Amino acid sequence: MVTRNVNIMRSIDWITVLLYLLLVACGWLSICGASYDYGQTDFFSFSSRSGKQLMWICCSGLLGFVLLMLDSKFYKTFAYLIYMAMILLLMVTIVIATDVKGSRSWLHLGPVSLQPAEFAKFATALALAKFISRYNFSMKKLKDVLGVSFLIFLPLGLIILQRETGSALVYFAFIVMLYREGMPGIILLSGVCAVLYFVLSLRFSEVFIGETPTVMGQYIVMLLIQFFTSIMYGNYFKQWRVARMQLIISALCIALATWISLVYFPFNIVWVQLALVALFVVYALYQFLLKRYSRYLIITLFPLLSVGFLFSTNYVFNNILEAHQQVRIKVLLGLKQDLSGAGYNVNQSKIAIGSGGFIGKGFLNGTQTKLKYVPEQDTDFIFCTVGEEQGFLGSSFVLLLFLTLILRLIYLSERQHDTFCRVYGYALVSILLFHVFINIGMVLGLTPVIGIPLPFFSYGGSSLWGFCILLFIFLRLDAARSERLR
Repeated sequence: MVTRNVNIMRSIDWITVLLYLLLVACGWLSICGASYDYGQTDFFSFSSRSGKQLMWICCSGLLGFVLLMLDSKFYKTFAYLIYMAMILLLMVTIVIATDVKGSRSWLHLGPVSLQPAEFAKFATALALAKFISRYNFSMKKLKDVLGVSFLIFLPLGLIILQRETGSALVYFAFIVMLYREGMPGIILLSGVCAVLYFVLSLRFSEVFIGETPTVMGQYIVMLLIQFFTSIMYGNYFKQWRVARMQLIISALCIALATWISLVYFPFNIVWVQLALVALFVVYALYQFLLKRYSRYLIITLFPLLSVGFLFSTNYVFNNILEAHQQVRIKVLLGLKQDLSGAGYNVNQSKIAIGSGGFIGKGFLNGTQTKLKYVPEQDTDFIFCTVGEEQGFLGSSFVLLLFLTLILRLIYLSERQHDTFCRVYGYALVSILLFHVFINIGMVLGLTPVIGIPLPFFSYGGSSLWGFCILLFIFLRLDAARSERLR
């Protein structure tokens, strides 16, 4: 047993452990700064936020050690059992959890409160890794795609029922891992297009082209649909001559329709664009019936689904999203100024970060955070404390640490010979990327405020433990690979 433990310690990737320790240390110092009150001197008291976080950090270190001591085969053997246990816990949480700020996602165990949604991420990553590592798995098989979708959307749906939309959106990050494991590029393209269509159609929903009834948002999105459809045709079949002809004909027809609408008699140019898309669809469908090649069917469906998505955007925005979500999106897109309401957090965060300048105001000297101008400044908006106290240099250092950790994890994932370990590694990378990108983008006003923590920085035991479990399970799996090579 002693020899085995020594081998594990030698096999661990200590570079990743060092990056983890640096991030946790920087996170604790940021919490000290965010929760500091003038005259406070004891950062280690359990009555303070910094003291409580230090306790969580120590516990996470112990938890990490236990995870490293378990046999690496344990995680693959019991992956589905762990997943089912977490699903059951999520169901129980919906029923017995108390309402906290409109969310029913916290379980109170005496003086301790835990959020099961944070732990469901590692359980889902394990289940996906085991499912994808099955013999003869392929993302081109419908049954395998449905299986992966079920494993992802089951916890996602339960978390939405807990009214934790931000935590639920994290599960879409698995698309990065799935793309690495052979997911068709059309799915990734569709996701990117959906975001573009949604943002552009809303951003320019009240802007018209000249005196015509043509809505600018719909006009731009229809141009993108025609462009992407032609590019797909050229990419799939290498018939770039046909793709260029489609683009040229579309451009000439739309230019002529725009000129007539602006100069002679106003009409909705989108109808001309719809007719052109219909011609694209008819041509692709004809080729499919003639050659029976499935990719023609994809090109037939893509513009149809894109148009359907475009014209359903307003309905989804106005009838499905909650009022506060609508306001946040409008503020983000510049459609509404609400500095005292939905835009208050982001505006105060920008002020705090901007006031830090190049080198920052120094540790515990941030006035915006000390005077509590930034709500949730030690949880969701913790990065503004880094910006104010440490300035551009300190913020860049933190971002560099995250970038180095993510690149290191990608390197470790790629060197795995076992599919289970590689898939789990990329699942970890996907979750970290999503959290870092969305949280920092949220603080800077670049992404909507959806309330997800910054890994290893935001105050709270559930978040810290969740990321600790995710990371140290992978370190154990990687250590097993190193042990086999000895």
